[in-house]
Amino acid sequence: MHTFDLSLEHVTKVEGAANVNVKVKDGKVESVRYEIAEFKRFYTRGIEGKPLMAIPQLLARICGTCSNAHLLCAIEACEHALDLQPTPQTMLLRELTMCGLNIRDHALHLYLFVLPDIVGKDALLEFDENDPVQHQMLHDAFDIKAAGNFLAELVAGRSVHAVYPTLGGFLKFPDKAGVEKAIKLLESVRPAVLRTVEIFEKAPFHLDRKTNYMALVPKDHFGFIDGEIHDSFGHVVPESGFRDHLEHVVLPYSQASAYKHEGKSYMVGSLARLNLAKDLLHAKTKESLKETLKLFPSTDIFYNNLAQAIEILHCLDRAVDVLKTVEFKAEPLVRMPNKAGVGIGVVEAPRGTLYHRVETDEKGNVVRGEVIVPTNQNQVNIEEDVWKLIQDNLDKMSQEEMIHEMEKLVRAYDPCMSCAAHFLKLKWEE
Repeated sequence: MHTFDLSLEHVTKVEGAANVNVKVKDGKVESVRYEIAEFKRFYTRGIEGKPLMAIPQLLARICGTCSNAHLLCAIEACEHALDLQPTPQTMLLRELTMCGLNIRDHALHLYLFVLPDIVGKDALLEFDENDPVQHQMLHDAFDIKAAGNFLAELVAGRSVHAVYPTLGGFLKFPDKAGVEKAIKLLESVRPAVLRTVEIFEKAPFHLDRKTNYMALVPKDHFGFIDGEIHDSFGHVVPESGFRDHLEHVVLPYSQASAYKHEGKSYMVGSLARLNLAKDLLHAKTKESLKETLKLFPSTDIFYNNLAQAIEILHCLDRAVDVLKTVEFKAEPLVRMPNKAGVGIGVVEAPRGTLYHRVETDEKGNVVRGEVIVPTNQNQVNIEEDVWKLIQDNLDKMSQEEMIHEMEKLVRAYDPCMSCAAHFLKLKWEE
């Protein structure tokens, strides 16, 4: 009968440091603690007193990789506070911005942080350029990422910390030459994306555990910036009602707030989006992945990686469709006078549902703000998955094997860039 304490110390994250502590007594897991140790950076206090126009760029600095998701979420919240309605062209440009973000960000996670486990390497740098299979993987990784980067740069000005999106519209618009180049790049990497889907469909890692899945789901298309909040049990909540839908949970051992729904954990991210809205994917994506999509809905956390690969293909197909059929023209920003109000922004960031909320005074200055990121929402669910992993494998794996499996499990959530690396240090006490 196993009895030990398992400690994962200094798990580095974009939001700070984190630890994981597991206690096993007499062959039973007694507790799992996913401890985010340095999460608080007081962004929501830092925006108090600032004018609405400054808020999106300030809040975009929360994250160094999915900053464009924070940017668009903050813009939406600020616009709602002003009752400002963006134009249809602006919404399309924002959708393309999110497509570029997901293509680049998902590719980065899948190839640089997950793929080494599949091929038995410690890092992408260890891949052999002289091996035809590994050579193809390397070039697919950089080609897909480059296509996503170019799309984001064309539409939003930068792939990280974009400069064109702002309240009421965009400051610059795609030119014809850039659009033609983006179409060519995106179409050229489609075979690479299909290879990516195949790789992660065949990945040998699995952990099934039933949980609730939650995501922002549009009415008539698969997207990331509008819709209503859905979950696996049929709950549907408007964006404005998110705060009544989520239950704030104080974890005394963690600096980060956690969240539950009706007293239970839930998961956000690509797996949640595919589970809830796979039928809304782009028609070309569904045609190419008929058999693969039969795997969803799924309760296998490792299919979050596969879901990301599928989303890359959807974003590529959707972006090409828009770029080929829409002629973008310069248009003035939509302006509204400052007023006191409350604004809600909800978008699907690469790692899951992101919420921003701002309250303003009559001068248009922020008096209160709130940000809920995907990592907060997945925190309890990660603990429960780690619990199951340890309990199911106490008599099946060596300590070294268990360490590696826990690393892969945390990486499957893609909680942020740095934590997706090979980061876990374990100290066993028996």
